Amino acid sequence: QVQLAESGGGLVQAGGSLRLSCAASGRTIRSLGLGWFRQAPGKEREFVAALSWSGDVTRYADSAKGRFTISRDNSNDTLFLQMNSLKPEDTAIYYCAVRFPGSGSKYDAGSYHYWGQGTQVTVSS
Repeated sequence: QVQLAESGGGLVQAGGSLRLSCAASGRTIRSLGLGWFRQAPGKEREFVAALSWSGDVTRYADSAKGRFTISRDNSNDTLFLQMNSLKPEDTAIYYCAVRFPGSGSKYDAGSYHYWGQGTQVTVSS
């Protein structure tokens, strides 16, 4: 079992930055694939970014490319999402998730086995 706890969300003006954290407990996440998803009101949960279990491969949604950076701190079993140049359309609940290697597409929420409770990000115009 892996427990995930996000933090770092909040209210920010357009153009601002936030850094989301996701602390894992229960077992190490060093050998697991990691991802960030988000869900806006009335919309389906969507992929934001993913990081391979090896830590050397990253993937981003087109909406996140050039603005968001996913990273991990293996020594503390923590996942991060640095978000810069935030836009009102980035407003959503952000979730971190982990998946076992080889368990489907990193872009698909159904491939992830454990999820955090989410953290609200609100970007005002």
